[in-house]
Amino acid sequence: MTTDEECYTLDGHSSEINSVGFSADGTILVSASNDHLVKMWDIAKGHEIATLAEHTLAVQSVALSPNGKILASGSYDQKIKLWNMPSGQMIVTLTGHEKTVACVIFSPDGNHPGVWKF
Repeated sequence: MTTDEECYTLDGHSSEINSVGFSADGTILVSASNDHLVKMWDIAKGHEIATLAEHTLAVQSVALSPNGKILASGSYDQKIKLWNMPSGQMIVTLTGHEKTVACVIFSPDGNHPGVWKF
């Protein structure tokens, strides 16, 4: 396969996609959208694994921990949600931000999620 060859079209969001990320092993793609959803996709099969629908406004950013066990999502709803990978089970909602959570990221050791907001 060449780099410009399309493998799959992952169709499922009803609005713009704001962020994507890959699992540590490269088998799962995660997407965040203005439709308030986070979706997990099986790259090998080209189909949706799960829809995570706990945010109440557009999801701006997703990040996966280096060990592949946790997904973080940040949203216009001023919340960060941490999810178990690959089950999609929500672990915790982090509140207290006074503005949109525009970007989430994990430290290289995977122990600390980071945040950028505006």
